[in-house]
Amino acid sequence: MIKHAIKDTPSSIPTLPQPRRRWSWDKASAILVLAPSLVALGIFVYGFIFWNGYISLTNWNSYIPNFSYAGLANYLAVFRTFRFQSDIRNIIVFTTLFILGCLSLGLFLAVLIDQKIRFESLFRSIFIFPMAISFVATGVIWAWVLNPQPNAGVNLILRALGDKHPPTWFLSPLIIPSLGWGQIKVGVPLALVAVAIAAVWQMSGFAMAIYLAGLRAVPEEIKEAARIDGAGSWRLFWSVIYPQLASSTVTAVIILTAASLKVFGLVYAMTGPGQDFSTDMPTLNMFDTTFQGSQFAQGAAIATILFLLMAAFSVPYLISVLRRENREEEM
Repeated sequence: MIKHAIKDTPSSIPTLPQPRRRWSWDKASAILVLAPSLVALGIFVYGFIFWNGYISLTNWNSYIPNFSYAGLANYLAVFRTFRFQSDIRNIIVFTTLFILGCLSLGLFLAVLIDQKIRFESLFRSIFIFPMAISFVATGVIWAWVLNPQPNAGVNLILRALGDKHPPTWFLSPLIIPSLGWGQIKVGVPLALVAVAIAAVWQMSGFAMAIYLAGLRAVPEEIKEAARIDGAGSWRLFWSVIYPQLASSTVTAVIILTAASLKVFGLVYAMTGPGQDFSTDMPTLNMFDTTFQGSQFAQGAAIATILFLLMAAFSVPYLISVLRRENREEEM
């Protein structure tokens, strides 16, 4: 009986070999469907990025291709120009005004919509609608709205209110506080403020959508506990709700920063480079240098600098998101 019992134990039962996983049609069809997109992505995105970086290290600065190695000479030449130094000032000023304006207006609109107002979906659509308009169309519209002529656009209203000297908006040559630094004046070009207003009008709806999703994700239990403790409306918002929107703010800042670094159509249609490059952007500089000046290597250098700037903002954020998702999966 003992022998029979030993033979019947699970350890004595022979294990059957596991069947090999066969190549299924589902996997093959998925690869076949994704293959063209992956090939196109590899060629037209990453391939062109590496090709652009290679061109920036050559002497191709004329109609005749010249692939001889130049090292970092094109980058040094670009940084020494008055135009690119102005671009650095402008992109810093524009990005700061653009992000602060979008976050402030977006948060304000999100808080208003979160009050369970009537026709909420209608107002959401109205605020997000400018995002559906192209930047070129936005530039044309706001070039008329902020027309520097006294009998057009906003200046017509200001003149009716008694302002005899309305602002010149995007044609203003003033830079405040106009501190000398190298070849340029450091400050806020007033002409660039007009461009930032148009950009905030178009993208504040995106910030509103991000903040509205964050507000709807705040647990009601936390709000109710704060109200029971005697927190008023302002105290409730700034001490309880606003800290919960930190991830929404980071997401909006990263995406809006990338959008500001690659802005082109809005500035091109609205102002162009402006007087003394007061509204110029690296993207406009790259376009003119490459396609109008035929300095392909220097244009590629500007494009590479923009790519590195966007990667510096985007890559750390993507890494943090992936790590957070991995931690959530492990838990």
